[in-house]
Amino acid sequence: MNDNHLQYLPGLDKPFQMIWIQGGPFKMGGDDALPIHPVKLSHFWMGQYPVTQALYKAVMGGKNPSRFEGNQRPVEQVSWYDAVVFCNVLNGLCGYEAVYYSDEAYMQPYGITATGFELPNKGAVFLKPRHKGYRLPTEAEWEYAARGGAHSGQYPYAGGTRLDELGWYRENSHQESKPVGLKLPNELGLYDMSGNVWEWCWDRYSDDYYQQCLEKGLMLDPQGPEEGSHRVLRGGSGTYGARICRPTNRDGGWPDYRIINLGFRLVLSFSAPVQTKTP
Repeated sequence: MNDNHLQYLPGLDKPFQMIWIQGGPFKMGGDDALPIHPVKLSHFWMGQYPVTQALYKAVMGGKNPSRFEGNQRPVEQVSWYDAVVFCNVLNGLCGYEAVYYSDEAYMQPYGITATGFELPNKGAVFLKPRHKGYRLPTEAEWEYAARGGAHSGQYPYAGGTRLDELGWYRENSHQESKPVGLKLPNELGLYDMSGNVWEWCWDRYSDDYYQQCLEKGLMLDPQGPEEGSHRVLRGGSGTYGARICRPTNRDGGWPDYRIINLGFRLVLSFSAPVQTKTP
């Protein structure tokens, strides 16, 4: 399959587009994110842009938490928990079941109430495996896509060598988010993966996780460590320098953070990944 996915929603002037990402093996990590270790990913779709304020408002009943307002700017000041609720609400609008739950039996969708939704910004969250729907990318999916997937040119930034042409960072952003899609895309047609806003991933953050992965061998669709208080952030932002905007750079944040340079990007897949190890 190589068709991209267009999703229409009431309240949006045009559909948002998901880019088809052909899965495969790659060497994850580099620069300061070490050790480099082998990963293999299944196929998935990823949002052409980070979630915009227009899309967020269309899904969340007009709510817009962003400081730097503009329909085509990335939504920001969203926590990891807020992004999880957004995915569940979006799935309901699109005819999919929820992917995130408050219980291990997958009975109570996280943030969904009898009359709509809430943003509790706390509590346990469980990802239902083998389930089609919109969700946050795993850290491995995010890096693989940012680096161009199977078409990677092995560039220092997402799509090339000159960050000024590819993304918004401290030297050109005026310390604010910018409308998506104004810079050049990477090899897969994904925009704003270096800079603009940090993007939440599903995984918990751990400094020694990469070493654990290397010791386990080839990782299939990894989802991160089982424990940890922080969640992974990727991509850098307009308030950081160029080095932080590299596709291999990783950081972690408290999942209840709601600050001006935090946004997210969607993934759509036929099944949520289940972490396994090859023999």
